[in-house]
Amino acid sequence: MQMMKMMVQESEISRTYSNKQNLLLVGEGDFSFSLSLAKAFGSDTSITATSLDTRDELGRQYNNGKANVEELEKLGCTVVKGVNVHSMTLDDRLGRYDIIVFNYPHAGKHKDLVRGFMENAREMVQEEGGEIHVTHKTIYPFNKWETKTFAEENGLSLINQMQLNKWAFPGYVSNKRGSGSNFESSFSFGSVVTFMFKN
Repeated sequence: MQMMKMMVQESEISRTYSNKQNLLLVGEGDFSFSLSLAKAFGSDTSITATSLDTRDELGRQYNNGKANVEELEKLGCTVVKGVNVHSMTLDDRLGRYDIIVFNYPHAGKHKDLVRGFMENAREMVQEEGGEIHVTHKTIYPFNKWETKTFAEENGLSLINQMQLNKWAFPGYVSNKRGSGSNFESSFSFGSVVTFMFKN
């Protein structure tokens, strides 16, 4: 059973992401998704993982946040704090990427967050072959976020959508709330899909 899980993990990660791609991960929360990819890739410098939180805020918000960041940096990944998806095109710490990933965009105004992300990510993804991935639940009210509409408004086309397999990314705490009074509690996976867009 354990061997089967490992095979699923390796095949799904390699089908979606590769250490030959220059990856930008935004809104990383506790950085467990970035760390899951970095461990799958081995020693790696192709991952830039970012969050809006400062290092101190990260320590207050997430139990494992600081430890995950330290491990990412040991693996050679770049970690950038204080990145706002609404203005990241102006952040000179960032560049252009093959794939830009935003898992579970979540804030007070969800639609504004997704719209701002799409507008900025489009300017930062490689023109040839670049992709933008957004992962979120597809049940109500998440299905009202108009992710596909905001992508189309920015000249992006949906090329694929894939059910998220929680076994594919070992160590990824993908169902942490990350905000509000119960930020360390988890929520039901429900139907979770990664939407993949390109220019």
